[in-house]
Amino acid sequence: YYLPPPAPLTESLADCQRRVVTCWEESISNALFDEEDLPVPPDERTIMVVAHANTIRALMAHFDDVEEEQVPNLYVPNSVPILYDFCRATRKPVEEKLESAAGTSHARWMLSPENHHHVRKAISTGGMLTRALFDAMDTTRDGALCRTELEAGIRELLRPDAGPVARDCVVVDVAKKCAFEMSPEEYISYEEF
Repeated sequence: YYLPPPAPLTESLADCQRRVVTCWEESISNALFDEEDLPVPPDERTIMVVAHANTIRALMAHFDDVEEEQVPNLYVPNSVPILYDFCRATRKPVEEKLESAAGTSHARWMLSPENHHHVRKAISTGGMLTRALFDAMDTTRDGALCRTELEAGIRELLRPDAGPVARDCVVVDVAKKCAFEMSPEEYISYEEF
């Protein structure tokens, strides 16, 4: 729903919402509910939308029938997936609205907004998840990781039986980035990690 030049350089939240809802109604919902000859039947389809917070906010407002003056107050944390389940016949969310610190919504947060700050703290420098990952990879127990240790740790995370942390692509990708940027003889301390 790109506007070619001379498109406006900015748009209001209301303009964004109109554009996003039009995209939902004309494209996304058709792929979810109507398109024929796709490998997955309509009742089993999943559509993933990855977008800027205002785009997600506009969709949430549409799905949850949020009053226009309340739309700017919808909280959309970064990188926290949300799930809506729709009835194909009505094209409306099927889950009852739940109350949370973020307001009422049909959405099911994969990680609640209330817990988002706890996760950010755990993966921040000095956080408990960061420390646990570093300690697990530091096989020599010398307080520093070399590229070989990082690469071995990544292989362990990618094993099919490695558990839920391995499915966290962010953790794996950050470790891969560190390993890629290191020379073979370089070491990284816990603080740098």
